[in-house]
Amino acid sequence: MAQLGVDARWMRMALRLAEKGRGTVSPNPLVGAVIVKRGRVVGQGYHRRPGEPHAEAMALQQAGPRARGATLYVNLEPCGHKNKRTPPCLPLIQKARPQRVVIAMKDPNRRVNGRSIAALLRSRIKVTTGVLEADAQRLNEAYTTVMTKGRPMVTVKVAQTLDGKIATSTGQSQWITGEAARRDGHHWRARACAVLTGGGTVREDDPQLTVRDVPTTRQPLRVVVDSKLETPPTARILEGGGVLVVAAREDKARVAALKEKGAEVLLLPDSAGKVELESLFRELARREINEVHVEAGFRLNGSLVREKCVDELLVYLAPNLVGDKALGMFELPELTELPGRRVLAIHDLRMIGPDVRVMARFV
Repeated sequence: MAQLGVDARWMRMALRLAEKGRGTVSPNPLVGAVIVKRGRVVGQGYHRRPGEPHAEAMALQQAGPRARGATLYVNLEPCGHKNKRTPPCLPLIQKARPQRVVIAMKDPNRRVNGRSIAALLRSRIKVTTGVLEADAQRLNEAYTTVMTKGRPMVTVKVAQTLDGKIATSTGQSQWITGEAARRDGHHWRARACAVLTGGGTVREDDPQLTVRDVPTTRQPLRVVVDSKLETPPTARILEGGGVLVVAAREDKARVAALKEKGAEVLLLPDSAGKVELESLFRELARREINEVHVEAGFRLNGSLVREKCVDELLVYLAPNLVGDKALGMFELPELTELPGRRVLAIHDLRMIGPDVRVMARFV
């Protein structure tokens, strides 16, 4: 039991280090590593961005010969395969000869997934797994989603009134929530690889969907789901490039106008003449997008829920009322019996200025 407490202490440090890579390391996972010898840290590191050294390599380099006989703490199973950006960490660990490696969770990548653990054991290096595993899973849930589901993790952000409305009956929505909630929303944009919206939102609200109110080292890809290619070339979202417009029908003139503004246009029609959402998310995963942040209207929000593409809801609840004829969060079929409802579990609830932020996941 005492050893478990010691292991948890150093694993927390590894997790804190890993978190520093948030917003820069994708599509790679967040990884931190700590090397401890006789109760002292002799090496540490975290993976900063693709192409740069992995956390284990940084920690081992810092520790040098002191790594021999030490304990290496890492929140994700070390990689043992070659990839296109960096060499594997497993041979470096085997060469350094730590006495023990403590790993929070297995790597869900099928090319790893226990293979490195087995290799360490064959090298007569002791391995302990599962220390703060739940925390490690939460840290890398977007990476895990891509590896296990073949699509990015999808979070739908909604700002709504206390009576569950996201806009007036005329479509006016700026601003339902206060300044603090809007600033907090930019943190979630910043951590995502892509921000997704619908063509209707672009036409009605003319948003930029860039990260502005918080520091960031890069802007996420902006994705517009626009079945009929009705996004005007004057839309502010097209400014500065980095935009993917996904449509369901071809219109050469409109495609040319959007491309002239620097946008990429992708056709992914389904049998009903709408954008095939599952194919879109698989395409985004192919483009190494791990995390998608959605800021859309009730129709696209509803489609995403109906197609079971949503992992998490990020809801800002403002203390005001706008009436029953205003627009709701989701366009969903009417239920006549409660057993058919979609059930969520709230995993975070806090005040953001005068508003309440609710984070919930489908169960």
